[in-house]
Amino acid sequence: MTEPYPDLPADRSLLIVDDDKAFLQRVARAMEARGYQVTTAESVKEGLARLEAEPPAFAVVDMRLGDGNGLEVISALKQKRSDARGVVLTGYGNIATAVTAVKLGAMDYLAKPADADEIHQALMATGDRKPAPPENPMSADRVRWEHIQRVYELCGRNVSETARRLNMHRRTLQRILAKRAPR
Repeated sequence: MTEPYPDLPADRSLLIVDDDKAFLQRVARAMEARGYQVTTAESVKEGLARLEAEPPAFAVVDMRLGDGNGLEVISALKQKRSDARGVVLTGYGNIATAVTAVKLGAMDYLAKPADADEIHQALMATGDRKPAPPENPMSADRVRWEHIQRVYELCGRNVSETARRLNMHRRTLQRILAKRAPR
């Protein structure tokens, strides 16, 4: 019988970190069906403990977890195992955070809910593909919103500090943060 995913390397260890238990279990089952040896964690703390015990070859990490930022797990993974491939998942996508994720060692950044095929493709990507020009580039309003979100995250989600750094009134910033992202 031929292997369904022959592109997998010999070390197929995969750590999945997500605080949405149903999503975590669904992705874990789907990745096991694709040949990965899956370990799961539901928090940054648990994820760090799992990779400390045995650094995996692959990781799929949710960006926002109940006890912190999933980028901590990606960063720790790359320190423990430089050849590891990680993918960051989030329901709160923004360009600045995606750039940070890639700088910390993530191979890709996917919006939730990502399916197992997308995750597998992102983990197997070699980085030599040339991105196509965007079909629908971001509007200026969206770029502004992304910048505000990035500064907000860098300020530890502190509204007053973010408003001060952006030279913006705190209430104006709160109104912007309360709105959905522009298209």
